[in-house]
Amino acid sequence: MALFLAFLSIFALTVGACHAALPADVYWNSVLPNTPIPSAIRHVIRSGVFVDDMDSVCAFFRYAATQSQIQDPSVTVFFLEKDLHPGANMTFHFTRTTTGATLLARELADSIPFSSAKLPEILSRLSIAPDSVQAETMKKILLECEEPAIDGEIRYCATSVESMVDFSTSSLGTRNVEALSTTVDRKAPPKQVYTISKVQKLPTSKLVVCHSENYAYAVFHCHTACAEAYKVSMVGKDGTKVEAVAACHTDTDGFNPEHVAFKVLNVKPGTVPICQFQPQNDIVWSPNTLSISPLEMVV
Repeated sequence: MALFLAFLSIFALTVGACHAALPADVYWNSVLPNTPIPSAIRHVIRSGVFVDDMDSVCAFFRYAATQSQIQDPSVTVFFLEKDLHPGANMTFHFTRTTTGATLLARELADSIPFSSAKLPEILSRLSIAPDSVQAETMKKILLECEEPAIDGEIRYCATSVESMVDFSTSSLGTRNVEALSTTVDRKAPPKQVYTISKVQKLPTSKLVVCHSENYAYAVFHCHTACAEAYKVSMVGKDGTKVEAVAACHTDTDGFNPEHVAFKVLNVKPGTVPICQFQPQNDIVWSPNTLSISPLEMVV
């Protein structure tokens, strides 16, 4: 498996250098010259995919909570919108581990099947044992990618940075976009209290959110979302600085009432906005606007 993916990586770079398929960062800059590459994508391009331990609990609202999530709410990064203001204290554990996933150029990624019906062929081509944990994980991701979207939502699993850029910009109807991700200035900060110092609300509720999946190579599960988005600056008790991206879902009527967010916040679907900090490997896309209203205070 490792040797095969190493071959894929070398082949992808060769295709990018000699063919029309451009390396991901070159393609990004050609399509989005005024949009800085977010840290989540820089990690994928240069050093493999980084996956947050918190990602699985906040990516989708259709799943019920597990007992471990209910016992330790600090790993869920959920909170109420009324609590999002300068001076507020919140306890979280921002963690991240690397999967070393290979980033494929679009031409190569498009040549590999991406369907649960073709899982045996995929596993064979990638030299992955059918009875392995990785094979089971890949099956789960493929099935999730094939689940129907909820009303008003558009979903897409992108197998390359190029296809993620195309989906996000076409869904938003513009290439004048912001691409945001949460950044933490320390690799492994402890679970601790963070104090919010600044909140900036983006004046748009039209978003695309892309989650990095733990697949055999880099895959991004993207979906449109109607939510209020915020840039949030905070400082941990040990001095860790976090520039977080938060999304507050205002229409939660169709969410699973057994989801961890409702359990830890003790609210019901459709009653109040549910907010979450996006993990470090997520990308939140929004139309670029010049007017952002800051709420600031020194703490």
